[in-house]
Amino acid sequence: MDTQKEALCRIISTLANKNEELQTFLETVDNTLTGLQEESCKVMSELEAELEELSSALEQRGAWLRDVIQEEKQRKEAELQKQLSEGKFALLSSEELLEFANQTLTITDEEEFLKAAKQIKERVTMAPAFRLTTRPVVTETMSQFTVDFSAEKAGLQQLHFLPVPEAPEIDESCCIVRDNAITVVWRPSGEADGDGVRNESYDLEYRKTNRDSSLHAAPEAFWEKIHNIRETQATISGLKFDSGFVVIRVRARNKMAPGEFSEPVIMETKGEHGLQNSSSSVCLQSITYSSVVFAAFNFGFDAVTAHAELKVCGNSVTWEPQGVKGHDPRLRGKENKSRSATPSPNKTAGNRSGRERFAGESYTVLGDQDMIGGCHYWELRPLPDWKSFSVGVVYRASLGRFDQLGKSAGSWCLHASQWLQSTLAAKHNNRAKALDWPLPQRIGIYCDYDNGDLSFIDVDRLHLLHSFKTKFSQPLVPAFTVWCGGIAITTGLQVPSFMGNFLSTNRSLSSLSQ
Repeated sequence: MDTQKEALCRIISTLANKNEELQTFLETVDNTLTGLQEESCKVMSELEAELEELSSALEQRGAWLRDVIQEEKQRKEAELQKQLSEGKFALLSSEELLEFANQTLTITDEEEFLKAAKQIKERVTMAPAFRLTTRPVVTETMSQFTVDFSAEKAGLQQLHFLPVPEAPEIDESCCIVRDNAITVVWRPSGEADGDGVRNESYDLEYRKTNRDSSLHAAPEAFWEKIHNIRETQATISGLKFDSGFVVIRVRARNKMAPGEFSEPVIMETKGEHGLQNSSSSVCLQSITYSSVVFAAFNFGFDAVTAHAELKVCGNSVTWEPQGVKGHDPRLRGKENKSRSATPSPNKTAGNRSGRERFAGESYTVLGDQDMIGGCHYWELRPLPDWKSFSVGVVYRASLGRFDQLGKSAGSWCLHASQWLQSTLAAKHNNRAKALDWPLPQRIGIYCDYDNGDLSFIDVDRLHLLHSFKTKFSQPLVPAFTVWCGGIAITTGLQVPSFMGNFLSTNRSLSSLSQ
């Protein structure tokens, strides 16, 4: 009976997964259908626009050619009209002179005859008819404007759509997952077609998932997009590895025509917390040192543990003083007491019970994930106008409500302050070691639970601030103290590659006595 129930449960689980996959598939098909309709309208509109531009260009060119012919016609007409007017004037002048000459022949008086003949001779010499050319200054031919657009018409008849680029192929052997970034390399499949149309750019899309199957079935809204990539590789940087896998696909684009996407590839970004053995020469999981793989560490602030004067908002914590009313009732009546770096007197360390908030002058908040093994890394940035903060790890069960970080045997921290003067110190078990280094603006915290290493790094300067060496015996939890100002954390980070320099160096590190 139990065996059959287990088998039935497996069948139900398989059917549920299949139903979910089919539902996603149907949504994808429906989105594809909608996208097809939108895309067809888009390309039709683009075609009409191109034809309109082509028609407009042809019309503009035709208008220019017409203007050239019209200008030449008007020039010749003006020349001929001028020649015609001059010819008519010359003809009229010649007819008048001819009539005068005929009349002169009838004169009988010799003196008058000679006088008239002399006038005729002078007028003939100056007559327009004898100075005017009798050939048209221009011809009627317009052969220089003969056109033959047969080649252009043949070109128009060959108008076609741009060739769609072929899908590239992602080269998994060259892809690297490192320092919370993924470098993707691909090979173009047919860089240019027969007409020499080259790929102008590439589009890369990626999405996070916790399943290593169903690569294609994902709505478009889930894909993050990077456009206008000019090379055959791209780096997706600033990732938060809060999922197990990242699915990546690439497509080529020439001018305005995008091609089909490549076959998607899936890259593992995070395994189980801690260490894993890896023999792969190319790390598609996370950053490797030699043959060791470090997984990303995801956590947030446990708001229910936050001191009443600490406000948790996403990945940041700010100090918002509320006066004495915000403190534990046992602190009422101590308004005139100055703030100090020591815990309230006569407070029993005790174990953290349930979901109690920190109180008194602890100003502490814990992380919401324990560390029970493996390597972990996260970063902290102080917010503007900060005055004092501490960051480190604690045994969850050992820190009392009124305890401050670094005051007990179960807490280790780095303390920074720029209140009155700038100080930087490593604290543990109520002992502090001053650190001679400028106040960092970006602190990396590295915890190797199994080897008992806790290191603080000035990330901007790549400097090891301090390293504790101990042996952890209980579950650890990230812990933070904030007074006046605020901090922000970045989690979901792999152990960065620069940690390899610190981990592989056998330098002598100062550490506090345990």
